Amino acid sequence: MKKDIHPPYSDVTVNCVCGATWVTKSTAKMGKVDICAACHPFYSGKQKILDSEGRIEKFRKKYAKTATTAIAAANAATGSDEKK
Repeated sequence: MKKDIHPPYSDVTVNCVCGATWVTKSTAKMGKVDICAACHPFYSGKQKILDSEGRIEKFRKKYAKTATTAIAAANAATGSDEKK
């Protein structure tokens, strides 16, 4: 390897917004990360939905009638009165 062309490889303390901290090695100066293995939904099993404007409820209200109509039409076509 050539001398004096590589950046310094040093210990860096990484802080997550959830409060978790750990020490790793890096050439970059890292300070904070938005998400880590301690708070990521895939690893923690907890789902966080931030819906500040009510978009999910608005979507459900908009398409609730369409879904029930589609189920009723499918039941009428098959001759079944059961809801699925």
